Amino acid sequence: MHKPASTQAVTSLHDLSAVDLIAGFKAKQFSPSEVLEDVLTHVAAWEPHIKALYLFDPDGARAVAKASTERWHKGEATGALDGVPVTIKDNIATKGQPVPLGAASVKLVPATADAPPAARLREAGAIIFAKTTMPDYGMLSSGLSSFHPLTRNPWDLSKNPGGSSAGAGAAGAAGYGPLHLGTDIGGSVRLPSGWCGLVGLKPSLGRVPIDPSYVGRVAGPMTRIVDDAALMMSVLSKPDRRDGMSLPPDSLNWKALEKSPRKLRLGLMLDIGVGQSLEKPVREVALKAAKAFEQAGAVVTEIDGILTREMLDGLDDFWRARMWDDLEKLDPAERGKTLPYIYQWAEKATKLSGVDVIRGFNATMAIRAAAAKLFCDLDYVISPVSPVVNFGAELASPVHDPQKPFEHIGYTVPWNMSENPAISINGGYDSKGFPIGVQIVGRRFDDIGVLGMAKAFEGLRGPQRPWPSPPRK
Repeated sequence: MHKPASTQAVTSLHDLSAVDLIAGFKAKQFSPSEVLEDVLTHVAAWEPHIKALYLFDPDGARAVAKASTERWHKGEATGALDGVPVTIKDNIATKGQPVPLGAASVKLVPATADAPPAARLREAGAIIFAKTTMPDYGMLSSGLSSFHPLTRNPWDLSKNPGGSSAGAGAAGAAGYGPLHLGTDIGGSVRLPSGWCGLVGLKPSLGRVPIDPSYVGRVAGPMTRIVDDAALMMSVLSKPDRRDGMSLPPDSLNWKALEKSPRKLRLGLMLDIGVGQSLEKPVREVALKAAKAFEQAGAVVTEIDGILTREMLDGLDDFWRARMWDDLEKLDPAERGKTLPYIYQWAEKATKLSGVDVIRGFNATMAIRAAAAKLFCDLDYVISPVSPVVNFGAELASPVHDPQKPFEHIGYTVPWNMSENPAISINGGYDSKGFPIGVQIVGRRFDDIGVLGMAKAFEGLRGPQRPWPSPPRK
């Protein structure tokens, strides 16, 4: 079995990786029903404290787990994830259930079909036992929402799990099973993964079919180990014609993650010149990661960031206009239910001209061009995920100012706009034991390579701290 990241032996079923669960099912060491019951018991201990779940359905999950248990008993497993517990973010549609997008202003209309990522997981036999929380319209890096209860970080309940895949990050850190699905348009998988100590992959745009699709928007796995992220990608990356931006089907070997850093050209991106200043503990963890790769034979060169103030402000204008377009369609009563922070941020779009918005969108193309030039001479880029170690659970963002909403996404958002794969992986901890993420970015379409580099880093970084335990009553 896979060796646990912690120095302590893993004994609880809820703490086992998906890779280990599948191995255990095959060996008849335990059943999907037994695993699910252990996960549900663990959820009961944690959920009153972190509020990570939406549409929690233990009885429905038990029925699915029972069917999976019977298949494994007969030696007739239906897919790569048969019997593995999974959570899915609120904004990924599941048939017959509403998609509130974390916002009280959204009407609760049941979805007519599973979105592509949910369909692929269900086809593979995964047990979808809950959806996870998110902030209004996914436009915050926070667990703050006008619809869901406030989601907190299991590592420190006074801190934010990040967002917009807030519940997914909290659920992963708390041990709600091994696999969690998030979405990312500016850092929404990687930021909560970084603040929650997880592995979070933002695939190349179109690698995972998604509906609705949009510029820079992807779905990706949030797990505790790299092998589980790769296993999840082997399912999520299967084709679906509903996504007009998806990549052509490709026979990628998601198990081929062995990769040596030797002689690879790595850029270390620290001070990017825009947004929040890099906090010392974050800098130290990123430098330590770069040094580990260098000692393994990589050629590491410190490089400048590619994001400018003009680019970041342009994205801000473009996204404000996009958000206001959605809010303006609502009647005043519905619009008034929006989180005030989001409303104040979006309302500024009423003062933007059409030219302002087009200039904002053109920032995406400028970022794309800058990233392409950067990777002419580099194989991978190493950077922090966030400039800050953490921030308060009740805040909408680290700066908490709707007029400066994106000062913390300078390390993550460029790779959405440029379509490059990027992964967050825990690189270390601050003096209080709070996790700090490191980001590894690769060339467009090199998703396997990015996972391989993260897998190599798992072996280079040394032992990790134990995962947090539920607070005592």
